Amino acid sequence: MTTQATAYSLVIDIGKTHVKLHVLDSKFNSIFSKQMKNTVVNEGVFPSINTNEIWGWLIAGIKEITPAYRINAINITTHGATAALIDRNSSDTDGLVLPILDYEYTGVYDQSPEYESIRPKFDDTFSPSLPAGLNLGRQLYWLKTNYPEKFHKVTDILMYPQYWVWRFTGQRVNEITSLGCHTDLWSIKNNNYSSLVDYLDCGKLLPKIEPAWFDCGQVTPTLITELGLDPHCHFYNGIHDSNASFLRYKLTQKDAPFTVVSTGTWTILMSSQVSLANLDAKKDMLANIDAMSQPIACARFMGGREFEAICEQAGSWLGEQFNVNDIQSVIDHQVFALPDFSEGSGPFGGPEGSFISNTDKVSGIALATIYCALMIDYQLDMLDAKGDIFIEGAFLKNPLLCAVLNQLREDNNVILSMDSTGTVQGAGYLSDWGNVKCEIECEPSTYTNLTSLKEYQNKWRSYAEAKLNNI
Repeated sequence: MTTQATAYSLVIDIGKTHVKLHVLDSKFNSIFSKQMKNTVVNEGVFPSINTNEIWGWLIAGIKEITPAYRINAINITTHGATAALIDRNSSDTDGLVLPILDYEYTGVYDQSPEYESIRPKFDDTFSPSLPAGLNLGRQLYWLKTNYPEKFHKVTDILMYPQYWVWRFTGQRVNEITSLGCHTDLWSIKNNNYSSLVDYLDCGKLLPKIEPAWFDCGQVTPTLITELGLDPHCHFYNGIHDSNASFLRYKLTQKDAPFTVVSTGTWTILMSSQVSLANLDAKKDMLANIDAMSQPIACARFMGGREFEAICEQAGSWLGEQFNVNDIQSVIDHQVFALPDFSEGSGPFGGPEGSFISNTDKVSGIALATIYCALMIDYQLDMLDAKGDIFIEGAFLKNPLLCAVLNQLREDNNVILSMDSTGTVQGAGYLSDWGNVKCEIECEPSTYTNLTSLKEYQNKWRSYAEAKLNNI
């Protein structure tokens, strides 16, 4: 059955683990979705994003959607720490001068120790020095140093969402939430490009910055025809994925302080009304910039990645059933998972993940659950977060994790988003920005009554800090 009389919007959501397409109705609810696994190309000059596979899948997916839904607006949200170096005059369909570097490639960091003397100071950008290629500025420095002839052919450096904007529309723009996401390229202190942009001599390659809701024009006529889109389908500028989650709460909470915990491969805490002076670069704390160009105090760790690693190493699996008694057993047996299980992220990044006591005595998924609750709790304390705590994303599928966090947070309320696609909904707003009436369906988290949780929390923190100090 087709519903061509009604217009719908489409959101392209490119995460580090999955690529998704969502059809949204007039209230920005997802009414159809599909996804594919996002894979890295490990062949070639360096590990890179599989843009050909993503493009082919997007084209096929949109062709599948348009016979049933009339799509007249497209929005995009993607992970950060990623940019495309293009030659806008290239005859290649992807326009890439070099493949888009995978930010997890450790060679970027290992092969550029001198970058530390070049990058701006933390109190300028509030962008900490991060492992692998998580600082986009380091990626650009490494690419320019190692591939100077290729780099010389670059006409434009596009943040990752805007690369796809260009593919669909031909419009070249950039946007602040991706530019301000631990890139080293943006000075929060001066509200302008940082000194690194001058050092790399790449200012002329960075297109004009436009708001996330900027109308980038119509999809090209060729794609309109091929994909079966509404003849007047427009594509909007796009937004960094965690900022898309945060945007919904900024619109609804108004003057009240709050924290959004956006969960997926990364767990990113974004707190309003928190002083940037609270941020400690050594604790994987940083400032992002929201869609309205305001700094946000943040802390993060690779929650999804660490959860899966702990499960695997402790003999469990992601879908294994467990209950609150299994978490109590972890406490009673004094089994601890100690960071870091993600090769460098988070407040205790550096030491290799390890366990205290025998994990055979407990449920591995229960251990991963209390570990991630403790990590979020620790980061909330580091931020000195006030007000309600809203959980978004993958950890909503683990209500016990949220309930443990609720017991730990005596001075905050932990609240669960009822919409597992909050990032997508936030991105969806961009195509109707002036008319958005944001409503968020939420419910209070349940609350555990674990015995000796506070004592366990204190021991875990002591062990984690001691381990970090001993490396």
